[in-house]
Amino acid sequence: MRVLGIDPGLRTLGWGIIESRGSRLSHVANGVCQSQPGDLGARLLSLHTQLWQVLTDYAPQGAAVEQTFVNKDGAGTLKLGQARGIAMLVPAQFGLNVGEYAPNTVKKCVVGVGHADKEQVGHMVRMQLPGADPATPDAADALAIAICHAFHLQSSAALSRAVEVGR
Repeated sequence: MRVLGIDPGLRTLGWGIIESRGSRLSHVANGVCQSQPGDLGARLLSLHTQLWQVLTDYAPQGAAVEQTFVNKDGAGTLKLGQARGIAMLVPAQFGLNVGEYAPNTVKKCVVGVGHADKEQVGHMVRMQLPGADPATPDAADALAIAICHAFHLQSSAALSRAVEVGR
C-alpha cells in the first residue's frame, strides 16, 4: 500500500510517500508545497494545486495528516487550520480516507518518545526508510506521519483478522 503523510503548514506544507508491504516500509518520494506571502485565498489555492499534483503523480492508497495544536496566536492557529483543511480536502477528493494523528503520537510511533525533537524524528525516518533523504524537516515530519499511519493500518488489519479467527 502506498501511503501519503502530510505535515500541514500555510507557508510550507510537507509531504512524504512510502510503500508499505506487510511490516516492510520503503521510501517513494518526499517534498514540500510552498505558498508565497500575500492573499490567503491565493495561498490556499496554490497549496491545493501543488498537493493535487503530488496525488496525481504518486497515486497513494492511504493518507494521513498531523493534527493541529493550538498555540497562543489565535490568528496563526486559524490560518494553520485552513492549510490543514487543504491537506485533508485534496486526498478526500481522490477518494481517500484521511487518518489524523497528534504530533506526540507520530513521534512516539517513529522515535519511541512522544516529545522528540525534529532532529530525532529526521534521524529515525532515515533509519526506517533507507535511502530516504527528506528535502526539509517538514518533509521528514510528513514521512514520519506516513510511517505512523502505515503502522496503525497494519495493526488495525491484524486486529480485524484476529477477531475473525476468534468467531
